[in-house]
Amino acid sequence: MDNDSVTVTTSKSWFSRIGSAIGGIVFGVILFLCSFLVLSWNEGRAIHRAKTLDAGAKQVIDISADEMKSENAGKLVHLTGTAEADGPVSDPIFGITATALKLRRDVEMYQWKQTEKSETKQKLGGGEETTTTYSYSKDWSSSLIDSSQFHTPSGHANPDSMAADSETFVADGIHVGKFDLPESLVNLINNYTPRPATAEEAEKAAAKHSADIRVTTGGALYVGQDPASPKIGDLRIKFQAAPSGAVSIVAGQVGDTFEPFAIGKLGTIELLKTGTFSADAMFQQEKESNTMLTWILRLVGFLMMLFGLVMITNVISVIASVIPFFGNIVGMGTGLLALAVALPLSLVTIALSWLAFRPLVAIPILLAAVASIVFAVSRARKAPKPA
Repeated sequence: MDNDSVTVTTSKSWFSRIGSAIGGIVFGVILFLCSFLVLSWNEGRAIHRAKTLDAGAKQVIDISADEMKSENAGKLVHLTGTAEADGPVSDPIFGITATALKLRRDVEMYQWKQTEKSETKQKLGGGEETTTTYSYSKDWSSSLIDSSQFHTPSGHANPDSMAADSETFVADGIHVGKFDLPESLVNLINNYTPRPATAEEAEKAAAKHSADIRVTTGGALYVGQDPASPKIGDLRIKFQAAPSGAVSIVAGQVGDTFEPFAIGKLGTIELLKTGTFSADAMFQQEKESNTMLTWILRLVGFLMMLFGLVMITNVISVIASVIPFFGNIVGMGTGLLALAVALPLSLVTIALSWLAFRPLVAIPILLAAVASIVFAVSRARKAPKPA
């Protein structure tokens, strides 16, 4: 691939850095306060979802996909069966057809992309000198890259649009036994496998659009002159199909179809897994997914709090950076201080959110928070005093 780069050096005075740091305090305070909202909302969400799943696991009943009983209407049901469609599914633009439930078109375009690499050095007196290298290369991308935002757009222009977008097509009449699947459950079917295009299909698409379209070795459609030597604007289109097969469903039965089942005011349940799973296995998998999401959002909330505190205290290290070495030491100290504050505060927020619902879980977390605070304070007292 072709590569080129441009290097730019910029300078920032000490007073300008202080102004930016003061401005960053406002954003840091907002980030810090929002972290409490994220952490508390996440714990409430996790608790409600866990209670919803626990209640659902006690109510769910097993039914047969081949027998629809009116007495099950309005109940939370579990069934397994083969998901099938009334006919094939097609891509109307390129004419690719598959005997499947869904067909997905993934489009990539050959484009210029910009990467940045910066190195910042502090200067005596508190100023900064930043050297940024903008590198340009050609690569495949599934999204449109706006070259007008490049540092050097000249000579690196990308098309303003794609001739075709990525899209998913759904077959008509998807059903499991005697039950029709609603769109919400069809959207959960994602067992895609490659569906290679053929040379004959490429020829038909080329004739339809009067364009250079051929099939690659891997079965993708190539819109351009030479797949071995791509040019800016060329398209590479791959297809994947979700075939008919076994599915397992937990949802509310409504006539001959399904809908999300409401558990009081807690939440709703509507699950679909490709394959054959018992109701217990499906609820267990959903509980594990809820736990994983909870920990991810906890990390997000903690990082929001940490970075907010770093931005709030950054002005101290900027002031101290009149002497670069001293500024680095102060910056490291404020960073450790932000960590020492963010960790126990995050734990306390999580524990308080759980206290009303799960005290046996909340108490150990509160103890861990207190222990971290005590440790931080003891370390601070033992630190050597400056002469």
